[in-house]
Amino acid sequence: MPEFFVDPDGDDFWPGTERQPFATLSRAVQAAQEATGTVVVQLRAGRHVLAETLEVSTGNVVFQAYGYGTAEQEEAVVSGGRCITGWHVHDGAWLADVGELDTRQLHVDGRRAERAAIDALSGTVTSTETGYVTDVTLDWHSPADVEFVYRGVYPWTEARCAVASADTANGSTVITMAQPTFARARDLYNYAWEWQTSPGGLGIPTRLENDPAFLTDPGTFVLERSHPRHHVLRYLPRPGENPDQTLVIAPVLETLLRITGVTGAVFRGLVFADATWLRPSAEGFLHYHGGDYYLGGPVETVTIVEGQSWVTVPTETSVIPASVRVDDSTDVRFESCRFTRLGATGLGLTKSANLTVRGCDFDTLAASGITVTGSTDVLIEDNLVHHIGLDYSGSPGIAISGAQDCTVTRNHVADVPHCGIVGGPSRGTRILHNLVTDTMKTLADGGGIYLSSPQGDGPDNGALIRGNVIKDTHTPYNFGLYTDYGASWVTVENNVVMRSDNTAILHVTPPLENVVYRANLWDADPLGSNDVPEGVTYEDNTTIAEPHDLNAATHTIQSQAGLLRPR
Repeated sequence: MPEFFVDPDGDDFWPGTERQPFATLSRAVQAAQEATGTVVVQLRAGRHVLAETLEVSTGNVVFQAYGYGTAEQEEAVVSGGRCITGWHVHDGAWLADVGELDTRQLHVDGRRAERAAIDALSGTVTSTETGYVTDVTLDWHSPADVEFVYRGVYPWTEARCAVASADTANGSTVITMAQPTFARARDLYNYAWEWQTSPGGLGIPTRLENDPAFLTDPGTFVLERSHPRHHVLRYLPRPGENPDQTLVIAPVLETLLRITGVTGAVFRGLVFADATWLRPSAEGFLHYHGGDYYLGGPVETVTIVEGQSWVTVPTETSVIPASVRVDDSTDVRFESCRFTRLGATGLGLTKSANLTVRGCDFDTLAASGITVTGSTDVLIEDNLVHHIGLDYSGSPGIAISGAQDCTVTRNHVADVPHCGIVGGPSRGTRILHNLVTDTMKTLADGGGIYLSSPQGDGPDNGALIRGNVIKDTHTPYNFGLYTDYGASWVTVENNVVMRSDNTAILHVTPPLENVVYRANLWDADPLGSNDVPEGVTYEDNTTIAEPHDLNAATHTIQSQAGLLRPR
């Protein structure tokens, strides 16, 4: 079996042996393409910095950390970031000329630094068709770098839109927003229901990011791009940090690894880190639901109650991309890898088959942990997904759409801003024995486990939601288990829900069809359980309000949910 070694201190002119390793992964991929049989690529410890996306289009190859599976396993980090040096200190902040570098994230000694921000526009603010007017003078240094955040345009959305200019005269400021994003928002965000109404458009921003005037909190940063080819990175250090002793990494690449047209590839024990996603900076981000965002085009109105409430729905959306992508491939496995410090989704599986993601950790991600789109026979097992959706709050921990025979089992999803596990229209989805905790921490109208749209066309290929434990679903409007928006052919049984605003809901629009709620245990009755709709079977469910009694009654289910191995 051919074997090649890669070491950041190696040399690409060497033969790639253990004593004379290659320096780069791209050289190892080239060597694997020229070899026959199954090839093993061993990555030695250190940061394997990619100059460009690593493209893998040859199958029968294993990439693994040196010593994988032993006590001597080394930490090999596949990084798309750049170390920032050459700092000088001005007024307590660190400044560096970073040339043409563009990024939306920064990591300081492995810790995510937040973009500098303030909570609201100053003064009395009035919306216009092209932006805003405020009756005060704004002291922004670089208005065209400022980004507005709109949390809760819909209760389940968080949009972003760039400022084009800010012009001050006679003590007031006219803010012009970047187009066409701002105009598109007027089409997309237009709804009414009993507790909230949108007049159309984004409304007043809830947060403003990325201007030197906002740089007041230690541990935050700003990237100022007002001088072409001489962008300035500013970082306000935390107590005790020294520019000569601190590792500061700015993510540069948007995609670390792309696997395309491959049959047979395995990735073991690797760390994927330091990627960004630049599209929102240039073109805005009009979030709709989950990991989907709106690019323009037709918008439909869905009536909830005639003459009283409705929502607008885009006919087409795009999905936030992944930093590691598998496209049109077969028999690909990720085992015991870590996906961290990434500016989009961690791992995206698209139009592929026979895929396994097992024993991996996903954390400190701007968007989702794992997305499955249009793929078949996917197993997502024993993964820890936590602290995701840090920039795009609608992102679920694990999301499935357009898939067939996808199994999500024995995972722990925790500390997410919206839904934990999401199933869009698919066939044969099985969500089994997962532990989902601390979801819905930022946005509303979602759940620990959320399914919408048809999940099959009969009992043989519908969705099965069994043996999951859902705890601590936050925000004032949520559902631990949420079958929504015309979900059909779903069986929800033997699950445990506790400490949610609502355990479940049976009346939704469009209505549920062929949905079964059976033998679940929870601490409150679902909404609509006293008037079960025609399309729902509701039987043998148990409500136990006392926490101690509920824990005792569900001990076996709880012991069989979550990770197979503690970590």
